[in-house]
Amino acid sequence: MNSKEIRDLTNEEINKKIDEVKEELFNLRFSQATGNLEKPHRINELRKTIARLKTILRERELGE
Repeated sequence: MNSKEIRDLTNEEINKKIDEVKEELFNLRFSQATGNLEKPHRINELRKTIARLKTILRERELGE
C-alpha cells in the first residue's frame, strides 16, 4: 500500500487498517518463532506500512 492510496482513506479507515496490519505482523512473528515463516521480508514490509499509516495520521492531526 503506497502513500497515495493511504491518503485517499479516512482517519477511521486508516486506524482500522493499522489494526489489521498489526494483527498480520503479530501472526508473522509467531510463525517466525515456530520456524514456519515462508516470506521473512514481509515483516519489514508490514512495519514500513504501519509507519506510513501513522505518519499520514499525524500529518492530518498537525494540519487541522
